[in-house]
Amino acid sequence: MQGIIRNGVRIDESFAEAFPMSGTGILITGPNAKWAMIAAKTMTGFATSVIGCGCEAGVDCEVSPDETPDGRPGVRALLFAMSSKDAEKQLVNRLGQCVLTCPGSAVYSTVKGEFEIKVGDAVRQFGDKWQMSKAIDGRRFWRIPVMDGEFFCESKVGLTKKSVGGGNLLVMGADWESTMRATEAAVAAIDAVPDVIQPFPGGIVRSGSKVGSQYKGMGASTNDAYCPTLRGVTKSALDPDVGCVLEIVIDGLTDAAVSAAMRAGLKAIIEMGPEKGAKRVGAGNYGGKLGPFHYHLKDLLP
Repeated sequence: MQGIIRNGVRIDESFAEAFPMSGTGILITGPNAKWAMIAAKTMTGFATSVIGCGCEAGVDCEVSPDETPDGRPGVRALLFAMSSKDAEKQLVNRLGQCVLTCPGSAVYSTVKGEFEIKVGDAVRQFGDKWQMSKAIDGRRFWRIPVMDGEFFCESKVGLTKKSVGGGNLLVMGADWESTMRATEAAVAAIDAVPDVIQPFPGGIVRSGSKVGSQYKGMGASTNDAYCPTLRGVTKSALDPDVGCVLEIVIDGLTDAAVSAAMRAGLKAIIEMGPEKGAKRVGAGNYGGKLGPFHYHLKDLLP
């Protein structure tokens, strides 16, 4: 595929196809940055794909003490699911098992949405009637006694149905090292964009999938068109000079956030160039049948 050339990198005239999701999140603070991050990482574990995990979650950003309600270091974690009911179930369960349990943690609302999830109200009964509520500036919090003091948790957090899941970039290079170098640069650039997460390990997925399978009951299977080892035995989408493909998947609270993230990732890959990084960038779509959000790469070029 010829595509558009930018700084020697071929850009496919294609688009990433994304779909609506319900998005929510919490701001976790801790006695120091280490424990705030431990709580956030634990809460967002096993959340790479709704296909097998029930939700997609990750760390959006670290928040400095002068920006948090209690003046302590914080981490903003976001969670996305296919329905508001699923998002609520996943957030409440993960908060109860992974944040309430984490030493020194506290939880605050951080997402403004059309709906609310009763997180503090859901976990307050752990206090066994020793818990107390407190109102500050019109917001309600629960103080739940725990063995290291109190778990301070906002009663409700926001949820929006205007979120988007499935923004993506397919990064193609000559070998694993150069492809990883370009993909890591893109992940770092996307990390700086607010309101988005990259839910896969290190922000990168090597097992991109297609819809369907030769096996009954398998909803998704390996994206054989982008597997270098299958070139010659399947209908390959890869050029002869491509030996490795890595994918970045992006979920965002808004359409604009996903667009900005893809733009930042593309820019980083193009600036690195094909000698050190990727030779080509594409995007995954299903011909417009999966979702209403279409991010055309040509519209996102720097």
